[in-house]
Amino acid sequence: MPTIRYTKAAMLEEIRKNFEQLIALYEAEKAQNRKLRDELDSCRAAVDSYKEQITGLEEQIETLHLSQAFSAGGNSTSASKEKIDRMIREIDRCISLLEKS
Repeated sequence: MPTIRYTKAAMLEEIRKNFEQLIALYEAEKAQNRKLRDELDSCRAAVDSYKEQITGLEEQIETLHLSQAFSAGGNSTSASKEKIDRMIREIDRCISLLEKS
């Protein structure tokens, strides 16, 4: 089998082409990385916004529960106590979940 011999110029040209391809791949990955970082920042901002909405809605629910507990038919103190006890258990459960995370 005959061996193919590269001249110095051909070898240098091959190295230059490989180097240019490597730079092009690097630039493409760099652009993809930048795009993904921007997307991640956007998602983090959305998560923060959703967390604020959840907190606000939970506060509204708590307020509604309290108002319903105290307006439960006037003479029905046992029903009010049950609702308050249920809310206290729910608050305790939420606190324990927060302590775990």
